Amino acid sequence: MAAIARPRDGRMLGGVCAALARRFGTSATTMRVIFVLSCLLPGPQFLLYLALWVLLPSEKTATTAW
Repeated sequence: MAAIARPRDGRMLGGVCAALARRFGTSATTMRVIFVLSCLLPGPQFLLYLALWVLLPSEKTATTAW
């Protein structure tokens, strides 16, 4: 299983929904809608998003070798 990393492209805020969408094989828009709808329910969704934003590493970019 590959590690989850926040992508450099396709992110709106922190890239958490884009990373989760890539991991679960769905679109980032679908994951964002699910997140917004889940915020209507009681629970720590916003805090979980912030924690994932801090804890998930950013995707590495390809560097050119000199």
